[in-house]
Amino acid sequence: MTYFLLIIGAMFVNNFVLCQFLGCCPFLGVSKKTDTALGMGLAVIFVMGIASVFTWLVQKLLVAAGIEYLQTIAFILVIAALVQLVELVLKKFMPALYSALGVYLPLITTNCAVLGVAILNIQSYGIATAESLLLSFLNGVFSGAGFTIAILLLAGIRERMDIDMVPKPFRGFPITLISASVMSLAFTAFSGMIA
Repeated sequence: MTYFLLIIGAMFVNNFVLCQFLGCCPFLGVSKKTDTALGMGLAVIFVMGIASVFTWLVQKLLVAAGIEYLQTIAFILVIAALVQLVELVLKKFMPALYSALGVYLPLITTNCAVLGVAILNIQSYGIATAESLLLSFLNGVFSGAGFTIAILLLAGIRERMDIDMVPKPFRGFPITLISASVMSLAFTAFSGMIA
């Protein structure tokens, strides 16, 4: 039951983009088309999941060395290395997706949602047991899945709005922000279901 609540909580109740408002830059920037949104979402799932494991290990080393005050810097370096790995893999095996993501792929490095999930994992689950590593990994993966759900929903809405008759003052970014805010209200309603 704990794992089920963690998964639902990470994806819906504590959605980093729509409930905690972290990672809004790639959320708004890459959500014009569903295929690029899916690619970004999968990249974020990978980076969040792997970063959760590596930052757990790094935190354990930092605590053992007595230099846990370097946590944020160490986490950013781990995340940057993982994003470089994703960038190299996409450039080699999926060049169309690599060029479609453009500048937003390196922005995963500075995506505060990725850093936020790494720090939240340490604060929530600690580094004492192997179960805390599993919980951190699951939270990372399913927080990334929540990001992917949110960006795919917004991309679908934006593709639909390109076809529909949107009043002229609302076309483009204004209607995107309105759509994201309504989605945020809907996702906030999930918090009442778990309470």
